[in-house]
Amino acid sequence: MPTSTWFRLNVAKRERVLEVAMREFGENGYSTGSLNTIAREAGIAKGSLFQYFSDKLEFFAFVCDETSRRIREEMERRIERIDFDQSFDEWLFDVLCDWTEYMADHPLERGVTAATNFELDNSVRSVVRDTANQHYLQVIHPTLQLWQGAGAIREDADLDVLATLILTILPFLALAPYYDGLDPVHDLRGRTPAEQRPVIRQLVAGFRPVFAPAK
Repeated sequence: MPTSTWFRLNVAKRERVLEVAMREFGENGYSTGSLNTIAREAGIAKGSLFQYFSDKLEFFAFVCDETSRRIREEMERRIERIDFDQSFDEWLFDVLCDWTEYMADHPLERGVTAATNFELDNSVRSVVRDTANQHYLQVIHPTLQLWQGAGAIREDADLDVLATLILTILPFLALAPYYDGLDPVHDLRGRTPAEQRPVIRQLVAGFRPVFAPAK
């Protein structure tokens, strides 16, 4: 949790520090991300960072939490615009397509997503992944319950299993087109969001036995 000193900074300065930190941690991760670089590019003294946060891990955790919040809020806005008067699998396809378009257009958020998923230190990764997962589950769980209540997901479907599948596929789709070695099956590396759509369609079809009501 940032100190009160952080919240007394003007909004523009906080945004500048956050943007620089997202870029540095997104490109270099927690372990090799440089506080010296962040301070220099944000135009503040390195010591000021320790007036805002108790240590590097708290700073990194805040950056990841703030990034996840921004991603969640933007996806909530996008989901509100998606037609609910269609089948669940078509709706899920539209959501995942929006997700890949968002990640393509927001390299800073994508970089922090990579940093939270690729962090090697288990104690660090657990802190930041737990936070990110809770942001995503705030949207996933109630939405699945809504669809199940509408009869689009069968009554005996295990929503936790479906939530796990979605929670697993989100970072995969966010990162596989931009980082080597993540997708040896569908070859998403280097594909545009439009070119990813057939793969998303295939993945959603693979989920269908988990939720589809009996005919």
